[in-house]
Amino acid sequence: MNAQLIQLGLSLVAILFAFWLAGQLGLGGDVRIRSEAEARVLADNAICGFEPVDLAIDRAGIGALLRDAGGRVLLLRRHGAHFASRLLDSHAGIRLDRNFLTLATNDRHFGAVTLDLGPQAQVWAASLRRLSGQGDGA
Repeated sequence: MNAQLIQLGLSLVAILFAFWLAGQLGLGGDVRIRSEAEARVLADNAICGFEPVDLAIDRAGIGALLRDAGGRVLLLRRHGAHFASRLLDSHAGIRLDRNFLTLATNDRHFGAVTLDLGPQAQVWAASLRRLSGQGDGA
């Protein structure tokens, strides 16, 4: 009986230590884009030298759309504890529903993401119609 209590106590201590260590290492945190500056850094990390002239961040911080001076549009979306990115090359797969913009890329592994851009959603939807490609968006 005492051995079982000691084992239970040691297991509890080990779990608490693992929890504390994960917190100290910043693991498993709530990953969100919290500012334009952070979105710019993420864009530059995704495509070296990508300098956005226009950007919109999802209200919850789970993604962002960024446009550079050349008209390229970069989509950032949360992927686990990191962010993934894709350049949008087509307006296919883009749907507007009030303040929500759903974007799908030609990369089926990237999947679709719905961003809450507020009033900017309509402006971005209109501007994305000018993308040259006519891909399937799936």
